[in-house]
Order: sequence, then C-alpha cells, then structure tokens
Amino acid sequence: RKLERKGSGSGQVLRACQRRTVSSIGDRNTNLTPHLSSNLAGWSYNELYELSVKDPETFWGSIAKERLTWNKPFDQVRDCEITSGKINWFLGGQLNVSVNCLDVHVAKHPDRVALVWERDEPGTEVKVTYRELLETTCRLANTLKRHGVNKGDRVAIYMPVSPIAVAAMLACARIGAVHTVVFAGFSSEALAGRIQDAQCKAVITCNQGVRGGRFIDLKPTVDAAVKNCPNVQHVFVAQRTTNPTPMGKLDIPLEEAMASESAQCAPEPMGSEEMLFMLHTSGSTGKPKGIVHTQAGYLLYAALTHQYVFDYHPGDVFGCVADIGWVTGHSYVVYGPLCNGATTVLFESTPVYPDPGRYWETVQRLGINQFYGAPTAIRLLLKYEESWVKKYDRSSLKTLGSVGEPINHEAWEWFYNVVGDGRCPLVDTWWQTETGGVCIAPRPAEKGAEIVPAMAMRPFFGIQPVLMEEKGKPISGNDVSGALCIGQPWPGMARTIFGDHKRFVDAYFKPYPGHYFTGDGAYRSKEGYYQITGRMDDVINISGHRLGTAEIEDALDEHPAVPETAVIGISHDIKGEVPFAFVVLKEDPSLNHKAVVKELRGLVAAKIAKYAVPDHFLVVKRLPKTRSGKIMRRILRKVAMEQTGDLGDVSTLDDPSVVAEIIKAHAQYKTSNS
Repeated sequence: RKLERKGSGSGQVLRACQRRTVSSIGDRNTNLTPHLSSNLAGWSYNELYELSVKDPETFWGSIAKERLTWNKPFDQVRDCEITSGKINWFLGGQLNVSVNCLDVHVAKHPDRVALVWERDEPGTEVKVTYRELLETTCRLANTLKRHGVNKGDRVAIYMPVSPIAVAAMLACARIGAVHTVVFAGFSSEALAGRIQDAQCKAVITCNQGVRGGRFIDLKPTVDAAVKNCPNVQHVFVAQRTTNPTPMGKLDIPLEEAMASESAQCAPEPMGSEEMLFMLHTSGSTGKPKGIVHTQAGYLLYAALTHQYVFDYHPGDVFGCVADIGWVTGHSYVVYGPLCNGATTVLFESTPVYPDPGRYWETVQRLGINQFYGAPTAIRLLLKYEESWVKKYDRSSLKTLGSVGEPINHEAWEWFYNVVGDGRCPLVDTWWQTETGGVCIAPRPAEKGAEIVPAMAMRPFFGIQPVLMEEKGKPISGNDVSGALCIGQPWPGMARTIFGDHKRFVDAYFKPYPGHYFTGDGAYRSKEGYYQITGRMDDVINISGHRLGTAEIEDALDEHPAVPETAVIGISHDIKGEVPFAFVVLKEDPSLNHKAVVKELRGLVAAKIAKYAVPDHFLVVKRLPKTRSGKIMRRILRKVAMEQTGDLGDVSTLDDPSVVAEIIKAHAQYKTSNS
C-alpha cells in the first residue's frame, strides 16, 4: 500500500505481482529477500525484475533509501535523457562512500576482517579489520588534506594490490577527491598520459611491487611520468619492500606522513552525482577514455550485484583475484564487498606462482567461498595436470565466477567440474567498465533455475537488453542475433568521458538512439537467454554470412591440444572477409602441428560450417594480451594484413616482446606457403 501511493504505474505492477505471488510463496528464491528492501521482501526474481524495468523509480528508490546511509535524503530518484547521455540518479541526496564502506560496519562489528591481503609468498597473508582500515583511511585522508588535496581534485593511484592501495581509494572518497587508479604495470608514458588527461594534482605510489617472486620497480616509473606532468604537486611513496628508493623534491614518505596524522577524519558530504572516480579504458581510436563514475548510483549497483550475482552472505570470504587497476577490482574487490560489510581478498600474486596450484591452495588456506577470475587464467591453468587442483581442499567454495571476456566451453567445463567438483554454480558475468557492475549473468534467478554452460543468460535488475539490427530496429523474438544495447538507464552506468562528453555520446548513444550501445554482439536463445558473441568489430562477414569470431574460437578451443586461440577477420577479394586463426598449442614435443591444423579445420566445419573454417592458421607461442588478460586483436589484424609499420599504442600489453614473436612467426608462415 505504501508503494501504491507513489503512483498508478507502480501500483499496477505491484498488484499484478501480488496476485502472482499468492500461490507461489513456497517456490521463491529466498536469497533475493534478505536486505534488498523491506518493501520488496519475499518477491521472486521474475517479479523483482519486472518491477525494476517497468517502475525503476519505485524499485531503485526503495532500495537506495534502505541500503545506503545518507547525510541528506534524495528527493528525486532519477532524471535521465539517454539520447543526450544525461544520466542522474538520487538527485538532492548527499552521502559519503567511505562512510558506507567503513564507518557503518565499524559501528556494528569493528573487529570483523575487511581485507585479507594474500601477498606474493604463500602463507604470509595479512588480515585487516574494519576498524584498522578506517583508521588507516583517515590518516591517509588527513595526509592528503595537509598537502593541499581538496574536494574535486584528482589523485592518481599507481600501486600494487594491497591494503594501503584500498585505503588510498577510500581516503580520496572520504575527502571528496577523485581517484584514478592506473594499473601498476603500465609504462611511464602510459601513466603520464592518464595523469595528464585527468589533470591529477597528486600521485600515490609504492617504492616497488612484488609479483611472481620478482621485485618490480614502481617509483622510477612514476618519476619518469611526472616529469611530463606539471600539475602534479606531490608524490606520496609507500614502502612495499625494504629496498631503498631515491626521493626527490616532490616526494613524501607516505607512512611517515600518516604516522603524525589523526586516526579520525570528518567525511565530506557528497552529492549523489559528484565524481567518485575515473578509470581509463581503451578506445577504438587508441586514445584511452577516462570513464567517469559518480557516488550513490555506482556504489548501490556494485553492492547489489556483489550480493545477488555471487549469492554473498554475511561471513563469507569473497575472493576476486582481479587487480584494483581494473574496474573488476574497483567493483568486486573494493566497493561492492566493503559496502556489504564483507571480507574481501586482495590477491597480489599470479595464478602460477610458485606453482599452478596457487589459486586452489589459497582457496584452502583462506576458506574462500566465492572465487571470481578471468577465463584467460582458467585457460592457462587447464594446460596443467588436474592434480594441481585436486590436491587442495576446495569444499569452502560455493560460487564460481568468470569475468573479462566470454568463457569458452572447454574452460567452463574444467572450471565447473574440476575446480568446483560439479557442485558450485558458475556465473559467466557480462559487463564493462562503462556499466559499473554486472549486467547479465546466470544469477540471480528463480530457485533451482538452470545454468547453461558458457552463457551469461539473464539480465540483472534494471537492465533491459535489446538486440538491434543493422538499420537500428529492435529485433523481436528468440533464436536471434544482433547488436547488444540496453534500453534504459541504470544507477551504475558511467556518466561521461572526462573532458569529452561529445565522445561519450558519440560512442554509446548515437549508434542506436534511445539506447546504450555496448559495442558487443549477442545471441538470444530459443529460451530467451543471452549469449555474448564478441565485439561487433570482431564480427566478420564471409560471403554474406555474419559470424562472430568468438564462435570460431570456441570451436577451435575444444581441441585437446589447443588451450587458446584468437580469430580475426581479414579482407578477401572474393569473399569480402575470411577468418585468420592464431593458435596456441600445448607444450608437447610429440605434437604434429600440421596434423593438428588439419583436425582444427575439420572441427570448425563440423561445429559451425565449412564456410566458417579459417583460411589461415598461424601457430604462435602466445597471444598479445593487455595486463587485464584481454587479447589485443587489432595487433593481430595488423600482422595478418601485413601492416606492421604502424601498430599503434602497445604500452598496455603485458609483454610487448610478444609482437616481434608473432611478426616473425607470420613471416615464416608466408615464406613456407609461398
């Protein structure tokens, strides 16, 4: 009744839902009812989803009031005009993100573990309580303020995964500064470009990072970067190792400065739509885009997706092994889990250090309940014997998740059956830096609902997927493919590209007016589930047949000797385009490369069609990947089309030397073919 008074629209939806729920109370997924909102307690996934898209004001308004702690209540749920990229949520409200992530939990359970820092060396983990994290955050926030960092100033964070890095993010949020985290592996040139784009006033870094048993110098990279960044007034340097590092006139030893500061810092009340952070992501032009996220909507969406996609419950240990330099680390290492009062793992090492059992030894030792990782790591690990998994107790695991790219069937089956023993739901999550949090995933869903392998499946609350044909018309019905768009705004979505709103509108809202264009293609199955088919620029047209490269890759990856492939389209005089496959083979001296390629041709023909068989197969030792694990296909396309004179920016590659390897392999391939 309380909700019906808000308007006839919400009343109609509520009455319809109430009629449906009378006979189905016993069938509800009880995971959806706790803590969502007292007004929505007892509703099923289908009912909640229907309300979220038909009456978003009622849905999001009731949840935001209860889930977030406000300095000043909001007086308008949303004011959006998607065609022009105007997106506003919870207008008039004021809150502080760090309060929602720290203070509210310290008041209830100060000694609950907030962070488990899984350091590079196994068995040396460090646990940080909510009380300790709040004190560290406040000291760091006071240090920033003492050195002239104020509300609205931008701060670059170039640090390895660590409690001090999390405190740096939360300290910025506490005083209203805007953080831009740069992955601590980018070159000085890439770092400088991001500092310049954000016009950062300060940089927070460490002397070194530690990864895979190696020390990685960070301070010299920052020194080289800030030489070209006149806006930077201070560089705060934390000590990850005991090794000395030269200090210059801009440099401030962070721990020393923090030691003299108070462990209390009054939080700055922030308007719902003021900037929280920006994060640079690659654009098709090669110039990184500073994606802007704001306060309330982002935090609410990160927290809600963290809870319901992964079935998080109080007391769980949440293990997302992403770096904080990527949006996955922002939403599911830091903000989502901490807003929910969770214990979240900070993973500093690599999947294969000191051996390929590292992930699963960590699961056993820390008692991890939800494990969230990237398909690229899973594909790496399935090269090794299953004993590396089986030797460790993984009974604590309740949910598995994959993120970053569509997961192929072989990796999905290995992850589900070998790691999860066939008992843990595996959620293949689709989302982007721009979306703020998971948009399509198998969970939440009705109790006992099926999970289809290697498919994202179901939209999250408030997400309205729309498939578009080339001329911009929505495609109705099931068993169809098209450009994946989202039909209405949601609280977690990006608000702009920093300093270039026109580019924001042109990239995301102009291609299909009235919709957010994801840049991805998708297939809607006969059952109405969604499967991501890859980037639209990874869709090739072979003699009039549209085909996603991910589909060919999936077929190739099923070969037992092939852990990983990348397929791109190259031009062809007659067919328009043909597929070119880059293939990584398992390290086995007995493998006959020509025989494997012949088998791969037959596999694609059998799985898809003869027209889908790549014209070219190039066996390579590895693929060019960014540090987040994404394959940089534009480099492969340049190599395949013999345009290596202008490869563009390769600074985001994990190891740029891979490019020379692939160019050499391609030259040998051309010679042998001729």
